[in-house]
Parts: sequence; structure tokens; C-alpha cells
Amino acid sequence: MLYKVKAKFHEDLLKEFFKKLTDGTIENQKPDGLEMINSMKKAKIVEANSVAWYEQCFCETPLNHERTTVYDRYFTEFETTLVDEAKDDIIGDSFWEYMEVL
Repeated sequence: MLYKVKAKFHEDLLKEFFKKLTDGTIENQKPDGLEMINSMKKAKIVEANSVAWYEQCFCETPLNHERTTVYDRYFTEFETTLVDEAKDDIIGDSFWEYMEVL
């Protein structure tokens, strides 16, 4: 299933999050590590401390595994919406590029 996700990020933890995204920690997480990395590469900052993205997930509860293993440490106030396809409708600056320069 594909979800459109919006969440608030913890600014003070972004360096740590980016390190885990790029050092293999998250990439090696099965079954969803690569999906999380690809989703974060496409994520956009949509307002102050909020980011939105699309993510494929097959958990009964949306993003359950991703949240319990990674996301809940770095994000709060999740909103998930089941969608049929990813669209080019998330407008904002690249979250990945933002984290890259911290």
C-alpha cells in the first residue's frame, strides 16, 4: 500500500538521523530500509519543522515497523493517507539536502 505521509521532525536530531540514513544503519534494516532511504530522498519540507513524502508500506497499521524502529525517534504528529499513486503534489525544499548541510 502507498501512503502520503506528513510529520513534524525533531530539528535537534536531524544530524543523527542523516548519519543513520547514509552510514548503512537504515539501509541494512529489513524489510524496509531501502524504502525509507528512498522516501527521505524524495521528502519535502512543507512548512516549519514539517516534512511530507510518499512511502510504500505493507504493515497492517500504516508505517508500523518504520515508526517503531526508526521514525518515532525523529518525527512526531504523523498523518498518513492511503493513496493510489504518488503524485508530484508535495511542494517544498528537499529534506535530504537540508539534512546534508547541517
